[in-house]
Amino acid sequence: MSITAHLNERETIQMQETYMTIREMCDAFDVTPRTLRFYESKELLFPKRDGQKRLFTKRDRARLKLILRGKRFGFSLEEIRQLLDLYHVGDQQQTQMNRTLEIAHDRLRDLESQRDEMESAIADLREQIKWGEKIVVSMNQTKKAAE
Repeated sequence: MSITAHLNERETIQMQETYMTIREMCDAFDVTPRTLRFYESKELLFPKRDGQKRLFTKRDRARLKLILRGKRFGFSLEEIRQLLDLYHVGDQQQTQMNRTLEIAHDRLRDLESQRDEMESAIADLREQIKWGEKIVVSMNQTKKAAE
């Protein structure tokens, strides 16, 4: 194999490690192509274009990981966009981290409130079920006594 051919192969391998196709991104992050195109349309991801082909960079992969984590925690896409945009403020991500913590604390309060509401609803439903079971047992006893 010639040196030129070897360099081309190395460059090809390096390019494959640097860029991922939409299919590779879908497989790696368990998302659909539609999801990736949606995030691109919302200017959260910025894949390079090679004709019709989208090539996602390491930066895109890092951003997608943060987008998915933010969505899992219930952050809005606008909150996620704002946080991602703060990466480039130039203060070693201090502003980004401070804002992330503010949003995270707000979201945690919301989730805890929802959990408390769910626990209350579950307790109420359990009481209603017990009441309903007692009524059914009483009706069955009345029916048997009448027979």
